[in-house]
Amino acid sequence: MAVRVAINGFGRIGRSFFRIAHSRSDVEVVAINDLTDAKTLAHLLKYDSVHGKFDAEVYAEEDSIVINGKSIKVFSDPNPEELPWKDLEVDVVLEATGRFRDREGAGKHLKAGAKKVVISAPAKEPDITIVMGVNHKDYNPEKHNIISNASCTTNCLAPVAKVLLENFGIESGFLTTVHSYTMDQRLLDAPHKDLRRARAAAVNMVPTTTGAAKAVGLVIPELAGKFNGISIRVPTPDVSLIDFVCVVKKEVTPEEVNGALKAAAEGELKGILEYCEEPLVSIDFMGNPHSSIVDALSTDVINGNLVKVIAWYDNEWGYSCRLVDLIEYIAKCGL
Repeated sequence: MAVRVAINGFGRIGRSFFRIAHSRSDVEVVAINDLTDAKTLAHLLKYDSVHGKFDAEVYAEEDSIVINGKSIKVFSDPNPEELPWKDLEVDVVLEATGRFRDREGAGKHLKAGAKKVVISAPAKEPDITIVMGVNHKDYNPEKHNIISNASCTTNCLAPVAKVLLENFGIESGFLTTVHSYTMDQRLLDAPHKDLRRARAAAVNMVPTTTGAAKAVGLVIPELAGKFNGISIRVPTPDVSLIDFVCVVKKEVTPEEVNGALKAAAEGELKGILEYCEEPLVSIDFMGNPHSSIVDALSTDVINGNLVKVIAWYDNEWGYSCRLVDLIEYIAKCGL
């Protein structure tokens, strides 16, 4: 039986999640909650400037979206606690508004009758933060009801860090993510609490903060306190990369680093980590379902222990694939 999912927040991640879930037989989206009307939501689901037209018949009715003849209820309630998750027998809520990222806010879905909540962002005091392929086996259905899927950048970095840690040891590391612009920036110059994000996203490179590096310590405890990082937002709508530099505990060569990453991509991290030896650019990774794609041509080592790895990620599609995978895994382990 398919796991019954409600989506709270039908933005870039919510809609990408829906498209991916629609192709999986074991995930059923039964409801959507968003403050926008059903007609607008249906249009934005059907037509996407980045990912193209949705390969399905999509139209709106007064309070629902119809996909290939199947009606999905659409609600517009700002208070998750008032949503009919119990009546709809919702198993898991995907919390994708960006607003309910703390324990109290996400917990409102549980009060409304959902069994689990998966937050599509780093969260404050969740029961657990999970990166698929790295620490998903730590999930305990009896203890973990509010689950964070971390960030797209942490999902890219953590598999790479896991491989380097297990093969060579890591003393410390610094992340630079070259990140496509997101909704948390301004299209034209306008007020924002981060004065750099207040500047026009499509014409500037924007240095800003990221918690992605520090968050690796949540999923790989051995690395807690050893990483930091910065984000450079750039004028592309999708696909990002990490430039990760770390000091390892063994003397290594670029060939040894790539060998370890390739072995992991073909082995225990298959489907999560990909290894690429072609001279590609960002658009070539649009729609790539992996969390992290190693750019093997860019791997380098200085003085035997200072390692640089560059890895690509589709910060929308790849991350949304992991959200679907995580919910499938939660359902498999038990709700």
